[in-house]
Amino acid sequence: MEPVTDNFEENLDRFVVEGIDTGCVWGLEGPEGWALCDSERYDNTDVMPLWSDRELAAAHCVEEWSIYKPVAIALEEFLEDWLPGMHDDVLLVGVNWDSELEGEEWEPLDLLAEFEAELG
Repeated sequence: MEPVTDNFEENLDRFVVEGIDTGCVWGLEGPEGWALCDSERYDNTDVMPLWSDRELAAAHCVEEWSIYKPVAIALEEFLEDWLPGMHDDVLLVGVNWDSELEGEEWEPLDLLAEFEAELG
């Protein structure tokens, strides 16, 4: 599996294209629920990191995140339920973050628009 790059726009494109191709995206779930991080951009806002590939997600299940495991989220459910729900819950989406958990933070409805544009 090709690692993500330091080009955040390229990582977004990969997230959308691979998510559509495979029919799912990947999050990290643990005993207490889904992995969340503090937003770098907004105070008191959480970000849920998601990846386009199981291996990319699994690479983060080390050290303090060793309690998490990669879990697939069906694309249809992600687009129809998760993204609108995350918007309502004021959560952001971290898209294909790198090994340092760095990358873009997306408003869920903006990310939904990216998928809709690709799906045509």
